[in-house]
Amino acid sequence: MSSKTIAALAGALLGSALIAGPAFAQNAECGEIQKTLQSRKELVAKANAASNSKKKMTPAEACALFGKLQSNGAEGVKWITANKEWCSIPDTFAEGFKADHLKVAGIRTKICGVAAQASKMEAQARAQAQNGGGGGGMLGGPGLTGSLKMPQGAL
Repeated sequence: MSSKTIAALAGALLGSALIAGPAFAQNAECGEIQKTLQSRKELVAKANAASNSKKKMTPAEACALFGKLQSNGAEGVKWITANKEWCSIPDTFAEGFKADHLKVAGIRTKICGVAAQASKMEAQARAQAQNGGGGGGMLGGPGLTGSLKMPQGAL
């Protein structure tokens, strides 16, 4: 996953969160979504910072971050569904939030797949190192086996 993809997603998600501010100022119950939106904004900021940083996130770190973002989105979708009418949440916001949540889920699946593959490869490399380095063949194979007899006679 490229850092530009993460940054683009993060920007889109952040835009959705900022639009929501005034729509929920009706009463204390309707303001509860602000906690979820603020948390989402902070997670998106972390994704943006990581994509713009020289030190990139590992696949495992990105998986964990997008896991939190997906969990946040599930919480937001649940709240929006339950309070849409009461809090007069615009259809465009609700649909946009749900669409962003689906994008995050898709990206999380890809990132976590890469993280799992990287973890598996690291475990295999450690296992080979513990088992004598995999035979030491030039192309990773078992290498040559047997013995070589020195020629007899005058050298």
